[in-house]
Amino acid sequence: MTEPLLVCEHVSFAYRHESVLRDVSLTIGPGEMVALVGPNGSGKSTLLRIAVGLLEPQEGTARLFGETPGHGRHHGRLGYVPQRPNLGDGLAATVGDIVSSGRLTRTGWWRRGGPGDRSAVGHALEAVGLVDLRDERLSRLSGGQQQRAFIARALAGEPDLLVLDEPVAGVDVESQEGFRTALVDLVRERGGTVLLVSHELSAVAGDLDRVIVLKERIRFDGPPGGLAADEGIHLGVHDADLPFWLERII
Repeated sequence: MTEPLLVCEHVSFAYRHESVLRDVSLTIGPGEMVALVGPNGSGKSTLLRIAVGLLEPQEGTARLFGETPGHGRHHGRLGYVPQRPNLGDGLAATVGDIVSSGRLTRTGWWRRGGPGDRSAVGHALEAVGLVDLRDERLSRLSGGQQQRAFIARALAGEPDLLVLDEPVAGVDVESQEGFRTALVDLVRERGGTVLLVSHELSAVAGDLDRVIVLKERIRFDGPPGGLAADEGIHLGVHDADLPFWLERII
């Protein structure tokens, strides 16, 4: 039996006295592409931070690669891109430097990069449309371009589990298609797993295995087609966000 990559069991979390997660349980297995959706303030980013070990659940447990998140030796297996990566204004690193650093979690800092590493970095830059900006200092790029560079950094590491928080916010349509191709390659060709939070699912809607709808607790967990049949969720259909756009959760 294949072991799951991520397991949350009865996870609850509150900021001061405001509950954002209540009794949340989910399992993410190998080879899945999963979207975590819900309205603003529904607890999505908090759940991701618990999953990767940046927060500890106040109740319940989380297991990442079979261990407590943040406490195990799984850095080479995990890729995580937060919604707003922190970047020092004076950072002199180029886009290529940042993306290449994504290989270090897999190969180690002491080993000189080889052809495979250079190929992975090149593919990652191409996936997010930053090949022409490879030698540009990251601090001179727009916020959207910086976000794309950090996505490329995570892709270059070829992680077993890639966790993304609003990865395509502010990213142009052409770059979204390259991003989609890279995710599909990671999952279908390399056996990786993707868990993403996004309000813009049009780029990957046709490739999702599961959609998890979260508003403090899990309201739906299943294939995208099952959303239309769920009487507890009201959906509208819009050209920009096919196949579904979550409008309101009861």
